[in-house]
Amino acid sequence: MPDGLRLALTTFTVLPLRAGRVDRTAAGAAMRLAPLVGAALGAVVGGAVVGLRAAGAPGLVAGGVGVALAALLTRGLHLDGLADTADGLGSYRSGPAALAIMKRPDIGSFGVVALAVAVLLQAAALAAVGWPAVVAAFATGRLAVTWACRRGVPAARPDGLGALVAGTVGAPALVVVTLLVAALAVPATAGRPWQGPLAVAAAVAATALLVRHAVRRLGGITGDVLGAAAELATTLTLVALTL
Repeated sequence: MPDGLRLALTTFTVLPLRAGRVDRTAAGAAMRLAPLVGAALGAVVGGAVVGLRAAGAPGLVAGGVGVALAALLTRGLHLDGLADTADGLGSYRSGPAALAIMKRPDIGSFGVVALAVAVLLQAAALAAVGWPAVVAAFATGRLAVTWACRRGVPAARPDGLGALVAGTVGAPALVVVTLLVAALAVPATAGRPWQGPLAVAAAVAATALLVRHAVRRLGGITGDVLGAAAELATTLTLVALTL
């Protein structure tokens, strides 16, 4: 578990920790702990947004700073994964051809649109929700990664992050982690305790469809697909909690 926590922190944040043991056992622990890291990220981002709003900053300015801070704390890897996945799936190619597009250093039109929509929606939603909602949304984003790494989901490549983490999370751990994130989302909306868990469930279901489509088109998951799942789930949860 210590190696898993270290791997989760170095995978999902910019914390300069020394590398520990990196194998599929540690990877499975890291993917199970991913929502905890997400909650910590949400706490930092939510604190910054709420603090800026309390200081008199316009909501969209505070939301934009929150998006930028989240990108900084994660090295922008999830946003990059979202753009690459959108380009690969949007190309209507399959298998190695789509994977080759995703590995290119440039960003195509599908990637640009996906990034623009995600950033705009996140900034606008951060301007409207409270600190508990931000924590829940970021935890849900990493919960989507946990779900993407469940048993039975293959890797698209024989190497890389996808190959390391694919299929490492069993059903019991998945149920426990999901219930914990759902409980964390209960106080996300004042007076409507059901809305937070419902938002978590809807976001996870949507990202499950994304992963299913990626498996069908690409042959499995990659690190980019995991990043796309994290950003999609975070965005959908934030939007759902504004309703």
